[in-house]
Amino acid sequence: MGQQVRALYGASLSPDATAFAHIVDEDGYPRAVQRFLRGWRASSSRDVELPVDGPVTRVIHSADGHWLACEVGPHGATRSQIWVVTTDPDDRMARRIDGEQHGTAELIGWDGTRVSAILTGEDGVGQSCLIDPANGRCIVLDRRSGGRLVDAWAGAALIRVGPRCYRELIMLLGQTEIALLPYDPGSTTDAGVILDDHHPRRLRYGPSGEQTKLYYPAKTYVDDVTGGSGRGYVRALIRSDNGCEHARLLEVTATEDGVSYFVVAERPDCTLDEFAVSDDLSTIALLWNDRGRSELQIVEYTDYTLSEPIPLPGPVASELSISAGGSLVAMTIEGPAMPRTVELVNPRTRQWEPIDREPTRGPIIPGFTTKTPPLTITARDGLGLNAWLFQPPEGSGTTGAVVYLHGGPEGQSRPGYDEVFARLVNDGITVLAPNVRGSGGLGRSFVHADEKEMRFAAIDDVADCAGFLVDNQLAKPGCIAVAGWSYGGYLTLAALTFHPQLWAAGISICGMSDLCTFYRNTEPWIADAAFPRYGHPANDRELLESLSPLRRVDALTAPLLVVHGAHDTNVPVSESDQIVEALRAAGRDVRYLLFDDDGHEIAKRENRAVLATAMSEWLNKAFASAAV
Repeated sequence: MGQQVRALYGASLSPDATAFAHIVDEDGYPRAVQRFLRGWRASSSRDVELPVDGPVTRVIHSADGHWLACEVGPHGATRSQIWVVTTDPDDRMARRIDGEQHGTAELIGWDGTRVSAILTGEDGVGQSCLIDPANGRCIVLDRRSGGRLVDAWAGAALIRVGPRCYRELIMLLGQTEIALLPYDPGSTTDAGVILDDHHPRRLRYGPSGEQTKLYYPAKTYVDDVTGGSGRGYVRALIRSDNGCEHARLLEVTATEDGVSYFVVAERPDCTLDEFAVSDDLSTIALLWNDRGRSELQIVEYTDYTLSEPIPLPGPVASELSISAGGSLVAMTIEGPAMPRTVELVNPRTRQWEPIDREPTRGPIIPGFTTKTPPLTITARDGLGLNAWLFQPPEGSGTTGAVVYLHGGPEGQSRPGYDEVFARLVNDGITVLAPNVRGSGGLGRSFVHADEKEMRFAAIDDVADCAGFLVDNQLAKPGCIAVAGWSYGGYLTLAALTFHPQLWAAGISICGMSDLCTFYRNTEPWIADAAFPRYGHPANDRELLESLSPLRRVDALTAPLLVVHGAHDTNVPVSESDQIVEALRAAGRDVRYLLFDDDGHEIAKRENRAVLATAMSEWLNKAFASAAV
């Protein structure tokens, strides 16, 4: 691939804004580093040394600034571990604290000086825990199938319950569970922060002075369930699309009279992606998703003032982190011509400071500006599909086009950085990245539009994307391929079998080939969460079989590249094994690329370079054959 990409992401600021940690991805597996701030300037980094070979997927500072917690997947495995190190550069101690030998451990955050985590055993039952980093002692807050800890602080906990796209939050206070919002089937309430405010005060009023909405009486008094602490209430900020089309920021308050909530920030045309609140409760940073692009706004929490959007250095931002006093916000910024990098902004002066001052390395997508708009593709039933188009440089010509499908299905194609896209575009291949029905970030109705029997329409959406390329003279008939990762890999196989005449080639990366065998072999908690999206393996078996590409393998005639990581337990490698075996038995043109040191994400840098090369060669070979 020539020069390799160097990516920085996943920053975590120390509470006092004098240091931060982040992830570096430039060779081997992504690793965590620690850096110190001298004014605005960042020091050189020191590696966080862990005695395990695998990608670090998250690193978080403790609330007191003395520890770093790291989530790592050994050898690229989907099942992860939690390790802690001190922030003292001279202390090389590293300790694993999760104790989950056969399941997986998910790092959530910190409750003071204890790590908050979810430990899930092979039975699929999640334990929401607090772990002492000094000795590994574990306190179990909650244990239930499908229960996911979101935040824990000062004796209270937020637990996410429900399957994908049907989620809600409950607050745990001792042995008492409190539902935070009215019942609204199909809504998603999935992120929240407990506010550490121990000072008794009257029930808050909303940002415009109106009294907050009280919708049901609490079953117990808050003083009773907090052990007589005298707080009088417990508050939290949560992200939810309960009662509306797009996710917004709500404040909820549990009092002795009931539970109330009001809207802190909302936009009728945008979805709230992320928020972060400073420990002193002065500042909230918001990241909005406007048809795939990010917008940053700041809420002055003392009076609910919402700032004008702060211009971003790139089109997509994520992974917010904020200092305790709200003086500094860190995030990951990226774009088609900008590999992921960590940048800092002072929310009051609105000034940015990049952390990585080295020039961009590796392939980028030329010709894409911060103002390039998304496309709209009209599906056969009239539904508009948001999509992004990446083309080779003007005048260089194109060999063909590929429709690339994201995972999820509630993932989203956005104008971020993708080194595979960059390689394909620079090799003369047009990339169309659509958001077919079922994709996230585009409203609640759209994300539910592919469930169960409606999945056939999502498969038709992929065919309509091929038609869009031909109708707009972006590709010639016979020179269009389809590719995707995870659910996008499944959708690739489905498109190849339901609409075989459209495709010159296909590439399935970690995709499901049979929804019935996927349910049987995936992790139990993944299967449980998928029932409303795909259907139940017993009650909807006939539907699942009719949607499974393996059951229609005779229709798959295009050359197919199949890619998988051997340590993938989300979509087991058997899903690729069986489609390859069936195609070979039928005498089809199929190649199998299996990475024995990687998992579902294909996280190792060298493996992604091999993948990009293999995809480019596979597609250009197919396009050349079609042109003869």
